[in-house]
Amino acid sequence: MADGLPDRADSLSIDASGDADRISPVTVVVCSSCRRPTDPEDLPRPGALLARSTVEAAEGAGVRVRQVACLGNCKRGLSAAILREGSWSYVFGELEPHSGPDLVAGAELFANSSDGFMPFRQRPESLKRGLIARIPTTDSLKEVP
Repeated sequence: MADGLPDRADSLSIDASGDADRISPVTVVVCSSCRRPTDPEDLPRPGALLARSTVEAAEGAGVRVRQVACLGNCKRGLSAAILREGSWSYVFGELEPHSGPDLVAGAELFANSSDGFMPFRQRPESLKRGLIARIPTTDSLKEVP
């Protein structure tokens, strides 16, 4: 962490609670080096504040939170991804440092989804307008004719 930014191996962590009602555990991955184009380069970066906000919101929620040094979405930062094994993944941008509760609410919707998709209508507004990409599982890909 020579530059003050977390190493790619560093992580904040909250483990899933094992809630029996959940279909599958969900992980929120926050870009901890993220900043909006208009933000100064000062530390802590707004992405690190978003990671902390997400960890705090996830306490007791059964949602794992991890950080990564860059999600490559710099033009639309602050960014985070929500992952669930065997399901499509979601990448969000244009978040705020205090958007952790929205990410956790989306993760909980996703964890309780029986079809492996995050329901659009129930998502917090920031996750509706900030959707960058929905990434398919490799099993759902089809050959090009």
